[in-house]
Amino acid sequence: MQRDPREKPPEESRHIFKRYQKLTRQAVEDDLSIVDLRFGASNTSSQSLRIGSSLDHEDWVNALRAYVCSQIDDEPVHESSKSPGLAIDGMTPMKYHHVDFPGLVIIPKLLPLNLQATMLSRMLHRDLANDAHKTNVHFHHHLSYPAQGKSFFDYSPESTDRMKPKDVATHTTLSISQFLSKKLRWMTLGGQYDWTKKQYPSEEPPAFPSDHLQLFKALFPDTDSQAAIINLYSPGDTLSLHRDVSEQCDRGLISISIGCDGLFMLALAGNTTSDKALKHTVIRLRSGDAVYMTGPSRYAWHGVPMVIPNTCPRELEHWPAKDPRGSPDCADDRRFSQWRDWMASKRININVRQMRDESEDLTLRF
Repeated sequence: MQRDPREKPPEESRHIFKRYQKLTRQAVEDDLSIVDLRFGASNTSSQSLRIGSSLDHEDWVNALRAYVCSQIDDEPVHESSKSPGLAIDGMTPMKYHHVDFPGLVIIPKLLPLNLQATMLSRMLHRDLANDAHKTNVHFHHHLSYPAQGKSFFDYSPESTDRMKPKDVATHTTLSISQFLSKKLRWMTLGGQYDWTKKQYPSEEPPAFPSDHLQLFKALFPDTDSQAAIINLYSPGDTLSLHRDVSEQCDRGLISISIGCDGLFMLALAGNTTSDKALKHTVIRLRSGDAVYMTGPSRYAWHGVPMVIPNTCPRELEHWPAKDPRGSPDCADDRRFSQWRDWMASKRININVRQMRDESEDLTLRF
């Protein structure tokens, strides 16, 4: 079935989106319609969920350990992307399924905190410094990239020699602080989506970073990581309701959250003759949580009506520095002292998809 990438979401779903967008912080805490899995399926709205199986503990741990120990050949590894080990606190993650959204899988606490820090460093130090991975800033500015092994976070926040406008009549030079703290909204890995044409280019895409690819394949074996969009949010930012329909296959969409909590809304019409009513749900996603959209939910309308301020885990909020006070014995604290607490007001969302599929007979395991 061909779906139009420019189609607008149903009017009803847009009204619901706006209602959640306007909630106060206290109203978010009090709203029992929001699915919140912090303590399992215990609140009123979470009763629309059913508990699935837990992940295989050994496979899960092996996938995480392989990631923190990995290194891409012929690429320097930033000190901040090295992990001292894998700290796993808590039980093996459980899968939750929503009764109104067939194929929707929610996995709280999929990624431990120290692996999240490693992923942040690899994506925002190493991958962002690779000019093969385009960003929204490329539309209007020329980017001068760091030398090999360096990061944009190595520069002073006031530096203005890296982001020059393509047209000085319509845009101005950006400081590194403006670039990293507000203007940078997304970065692509692998397939470079064309936002104007609403399609993926036909030419061979840049290589998807192998460490991310292997981790996502181990955790979500039915989706090949061919393209990813890394969204960067601050409190007050939203992502409008949309559907991902430009891919040439139906493989599940992977979504992983790091940093501040976010409200994630989905809307889907009933798929039976007797039930065509629009259903919706809003899920509070915390750092390390994952959502996997398969089956009918693969094409659900979805968006982010709110990023909740002051909710970044304490262990991550000082990133790219590591110690809240700064430690002379920590290389990252010395190197990134000017950027300490950058992550405290950020939500990073990693959205992974498969662009095309050569074999359509794979039996889904979720």
